[in-house]
Amino acid sequence: MDRTTGDEPLQELAAAEACCTRCPLYRFATHVVPGEGPSRARLMFVGEQPGDSEDKAGRPFVGPAGRMFERALADAGVPRGKVFVTNAVKHFKFQQRGKRRMHQRPNAHEIDRCKWWLDQEIAIVAPRVIVALGATAVRSILERPATIASLRGEPHALNDGISLFVTIHPSYLLRIRGEADRAGAYEGFVEDVRRSWRHVAAG
Repeated sequence: MDRTTGDEPLQELAAAEACCTRCPLYRFATHVVPGEGPSRARLMFVGEQPGDSEDKAGRPFVGPAGRMFERALADAGVPRGKVFVTNAVKHFKFQQRGKRRMHQRPNAHEIDRCKWWLDQEIAIVAPRVIVALGATAVRSILERPATIASLRGEPHALNDGISLFVTIHPSYLLRIRGEADRAGAYEGFVEDVRRSWRHVAAG
């Protein structure tokens, strides 16, 4: 999906994010990765942070986890063009090992410093439902640590009438080795996505 054009507030926000120095991660990343999708999307997905592919492209969810995410959206019957996708942290955090850049989880300071940008995206898009993909997204949105298992499966009320759903990050599915286990976890993920879309439709 192409980045939304013609939406001045989101374009201005993306330009401001490109100049961000709120935490040290900007020093090492190739690009900032702003959110992408239609303004006024009723459903917003918030991931952890850009990966290697996203950092190089400057776009969210374009790597292997992104392809898994796209597949799950399709299987859940969610139109990709009707959702906004972003990350809790806008720069790729990694450790260089030879020629490879190994993903590192953002710490609390980095998550908290980047929350300002996520709050701006939420204010502009004004989604009806937000889906937190993984623990980092949960930490950012709730401003406190919480387990996925304790929140998964039911909507949770946020400010401004927004409902929060919590599920795994699609990258988790890529790390499951057993085919049967991976298939079961994938079906659970698809059901979480489907449930959030139904909540949107229900108003």
